[in-house]
Amino acid sequence: MRMTPQRQLVLDAVRELGHATPEQVCRRVQGTASTVNITTVYRALDLLEDLGLVRHTHLGHGAPTYSVEEHEHVHLACHRCGRVDEVPCEMLDELAERLLRARGFALDATHLALSGTCRDCRSTEEHR
Repeated sequence: MRMTPQRQLVLDAVRELGHATPEQVCRRVQGTASTVNITTVYRALDLLEDLGLVRHTHLGHGAPTYSVEEHEHVHLACHRCGRVDEVPCEMLDELAERLLRARGFALDATHLALSGTCRDCRSTEEHR
């Protein structure tokens, strides 16, 4: 598979942004190549994911968020304020072991999003 200039720009944008929606990637790419449109970005992201160079996760109800393959962690997404924190995948090792023993299911927690309520939002609720 040939790495076209557009694909390289998309990959570079994902690397630079860390986590990005396709729209954010498109805006970054258009800063260099104004003729690249959102359809090209989506196609490039799909191909780059098939090649194992990027991965996506859903941090909520919006568009997927992309990052480079070696960027591995668990996202903690607050469904109240929208804040997203990151924790090491190892925090789910015990759960992964329990799932493997109980269900034979091998958990891939390398780029996962969990939703809940962050510390700040919980603190605000408790003080009401």
